[in-house]
Amino acid sequence: MTAVPGLSLLAILLLGPTSACDSTIGPATSLPGFEAQLESLRQKLHIPGMSAAIAKDGRVVWSRGFGFADSEGQRAASDTTSYHMASLTKTMGSTILMQLVEAGRVGLDDPVSRFGIQLASPGVITVRHLLTHTSEGTPGAQFRYNGDRFGLLDAVVSSASGSSFGALSVEQIIGRLELRHTAPNPDAPAFALSGLDAQAFRRNLAQGYNSDGKSRLAYPGYFGMAAGMVSSVLDLARFSIAIDSGAFLRPETWNQVFTPQVSVSGGTLPHALGWFVRQERGVTLQWHYGFWIGNSSLLIRVPSRKLTFVVMANNDMLSRNTSLGEGNLLSSPLAKAFVGAFVTGTAPLPAK
Repeated sequence: MTAVPGLSLLAILLLGPTSACDSTIGPATSLPGFEAQLESLRQKLHIPGMSAAIAKDGRVVWSRGFGFADSEGQRAASDTTSYHMASLTKTMGSTILMQLVEAGRVGLDDPVSRFGIQLASPGVITVRHLLTHTSEGTPGAQFRYNGDRFGLLDAVVSSASGSSFGALSVEQIIGRLELRHTAPNPDAPAFALSGLDAQAFRRNLAQGYNSDGKSRLAYPGYFGMAAGMVSSVLDLARFSIAIDSGAFLRPETWNQVFTPQVSVSGGTLPHALGWFVRQERGVTLQWHYGFWIGNSSLLIRVPSRKLTFVVMANNDMLSRNTSLGEGNLLSSPLAKAFVGAFVTGTAPLPAK
């Protein structure tokens, strides 16, 4: 679990001098081969710094950093480097909202107007429609990913609970799991809820860069259910492990969360309650991605194997030029590398 800015010599030796920088050679058959693919993709996508982790059977079995969290300062990326989660925040938002559903304070089919949300529509827009990105056009008819509309759920949480998403996430997720590198956006007022020292937290935060990886960017100041949480790959792996163990919600509620939405015409949509869900050769994959100014991220869960992959970067190139927002997970070359190696492939993972 060390921070390694470049490709390891071991990976180069195992893959050979040409394949180590070629991400088109097919699925990796070993963990060093997978590491080499990730480093090759990092360089190809002009990502200054990136961190990744894999969890299996309730523990993190592999994690490392690639490149630099801060290129100018030569600060290496590591598994504890904090990155903006962007839309991965929605998975925590869904968890908090579904706790309120369990408590009977919110109904998924409640009209959002009950919570002061007014949207022009040919039909009644419900909490479920915002949570599943099916609120546009005829409610429930089609999936259209829209982070702005998801963010309106902040009002549902605050109205139903008398507290904010920030306060509830700090209490119910961050504090409960003792996530040391996770907090609301340090540039937002909600960061104060974490009780952390802002200067110390920022020192561990990856510097944001533009898409070519050269120019520094300032992160957005927004924080809410749609985006703005900051975390590390280790912390997000622990969040996923907690889900595997049945934390936060009852089993039947988690089953709801991960059941794909069905449109009013009967078609299965790519999104469930705050998560994307797809089948790959008969294996269920639960996933989400992040894509915003100076950051991008991806989290893939394989619940039948208690397997999770998390990767975060300090520019937007993990998600730019993909169709992740349309539900196409394998449009991401990093998702394709992970699935090919460890889901449909047989590359071994450490037992630790």
